[in-house]
Amino acid sequence: MNQPKAPLLGMTIEELKVVAAQAGLPTYAAKQLADWLYKKKVASIAEMTNIATTKRTILAASYEVGACPPEGRVKSVDGTVKYLFPVAGGRSVETVYIPAEERATLCVSSQVGCKMNCLFCMTGKQGFSGNLTAHEIVNQIHSAPESAQLTNVVFMGMGEPFDNTDAVFKALEILTAPYGYGWSPKRITVSTAGIMNGLRRFLEESTCHLAVSLHSPFPEERLSLMPVEKACPVEDVIRLIKQYDFAHQRRVSFEYILFAHKNDSIVHAKALARLLKGIPCRVNLIRFHAIPDVPLYSCDLKQMELFRDTLNAKGIICTIRTSKGEDILAACGMLSGKKEIPC
Repeated sequence: MNQPKAPLLGMTIEELKVVAAQAGLPTYAAKQLADWLYKKKVASIAEMTNIATTKRTILAASYEVGACPPEGRVKSVDGTVKYLFPVAGGRSVETVYIPAEERATLCVSSQVGCKMNCLFCMTGKQGFSGNLTAHEIVNQIHSAPESAQLTNVVFMGMGEPFDNTDAVFKALEILTAPYGYGWSPKRITVSTAGIMNGLRRFLEESTCHLAVSLHSPFPEERLSLMPVEKACPVEDVIRLIKQYDFAHQRRVSFEYILFAHKNDSIVHAKALARLLKGIPCRVNLIRFHAIPDVPLYSCDLKQMELFRDTLNAKGIICTIRTSKGEDILAACGMLSGKKEIPC
């Protein structure tokens, strides 16, 4: 029985050096491989024409490029497109393309399902099935039909990025390194529920933007919404963020879904302003998108505007995020990775 070939897509330059050495190629061939993968985006090893034919044959015996197109697609009335990408074990993850006037954003997944089990999130309701590899994360960006148009990538899809740090950090390296896609870190935002070890590593090693899911300034209430509060209290998350110097212009934002008569009062807004005092940041207010069997309800626009204005008056930049893709279950908290997406 033939062994499956390993994908080259998703390998760092150091990993490509090992591949090159195994094929009897000089060290500099790793840069050639990276150039073909991430700059020229070839579909096969046979197209890597500055590598000797005999060496390409050796490479192709054990490796493949590994780019894999989505297996399903559905488009919203607002132009948002949700893709279904196959991953290991016959499973799937969802990736969302969000067009806007001056931006083209891809929302990528880092896990199949999620361990966080936030009350308001469809992904958490399906449980956790596994971490994505760097190959499976990078492939979402590489193989999205709109790949060449992208201005931004956000790690806000299925899963908790800091629960899969090694693969996520490899993907971030490939996205930003000169040998890879060469993106500015300012084009990338990584979202977290507040996993402390991953957050600390991110603050130390990356200059990409950070988004923290907060949703309540009160620990007990946040715990009722987000079980992660027990292991990673929001006050500890805020304290850690305050320890780091933001002279490099990293943008820090806090995501706050407003639930009617739950976390949308002026008392909440004032407490949130006190909690975030001293952090150069912004708060993104998000409308709740109802999911089955969850006793939470959307906040009306008037209350959202009052909450926003209260924060702005307290010196916290606050905006209401435009909701997109709700009709195709592509909005915040609605991704599930189910295979109902048509081809």
